[in-house]
Amino acid sequence: MSYAVVFSGQGMQHPDMLPWLANDETVHAMQQLLGIDDWRACVKDPVWAGCNANAQVLLTGLALAAWAQLAPCLPAPAAAAGYSVGELAAFSAAGVFDANTALELAHRRAALMDCAGESNSTGLMGVSGVTESLLGRLCEEFDLAVAIRNGIDSVVLGGLQVVLPLAVEAAQRQGAHALLLNVQVASHTRWMAAAAQGFAAHIAPLAFRAAGIPLFSDATGRVAEPPQLKHALARQIDHAVRWDECLESIAGRRVACVIEIGPGRALARMWNGRYADTPARSVDEFRSVEAIARYVQKCMAAA
Repeated sequence: MSYAVVFSGQGMQHPDMLPWLANDETVHAMQQLLGIDDWRACVKDPVWAGCNANAQVLLTGLALAAWAQLAPCLPAPAAAAGYSVGELAAFSAAGVFDANTALELAHRRAALMDCAGESNSTGLMGVSGVTESLLGRLCEEFDLAVAIRNGIDSVVLGGLQVVLPLAVEAAQRQGAHALLLNVQVASHTRWMAAAAQGFAAHIAPLAFRAAGIPLFSDATGRVAEPPQLKHALARQIDHAVRWDECLESIAGRRVACVIEIGPGRALARMWNGRYADTPARSVDEFRSVEAIARYVQKCMAAA
């Protein structure tokens, strides 16, 4: 029995994340693309860290550096998926393209999304403890769109920034837990249609390789061949992320454990809330690569 890897999205980045991460060539390439010398110092500024153009490149670079340092200590995973921009790291980890290409794609993706958002100031809000009825009313009243489905009663909604605080208050009055997210564009919604089209055109001539491990897309399910891979990467920019379905697909692989690659523990918590019999942890919880590898090996031995 093997394990699965899932790559984090935006929102959980912090200066002390991934304390064991070495400054390898991927980190240096990321910093060069961002025009910085010390990413940890930059992340201390919440405005810089929350900027879409910075965050997408930062998280892609750090995730792939972390994976490059961890992967030699483990067998190949039985499944991989990425949450939102984390999908670029997941595709690279599956051998679809190299780390430098992933960084360039993150940079282009962010620029296209920012450009698409210039005509309308949009953002995201998270809602949990929400019924389908309340979700429908919120979307209708405030012209919102589902951006991410995390579970039966947990979603991320996109909309115009001017109405999002009102929608948060309305959801809270109805007993749901709701909050604004530090994301400056309505990712995975109709407001990003121009970005999706531009990204599709950008990746069309690129040489993608077939996925070397089972790979699950946010928007289209399992993907393997280059045409599928390109379609999936572009489609998720303006279509809802079905993270709930990604989790179901990974669960179907009957893995011994799930490892989240990236800052925070959001994806690990989501997994543990649904599949308590199969443990999930984030690499952000550990102090060394060796400790992560020992944990995964222990889980596989016990399965």
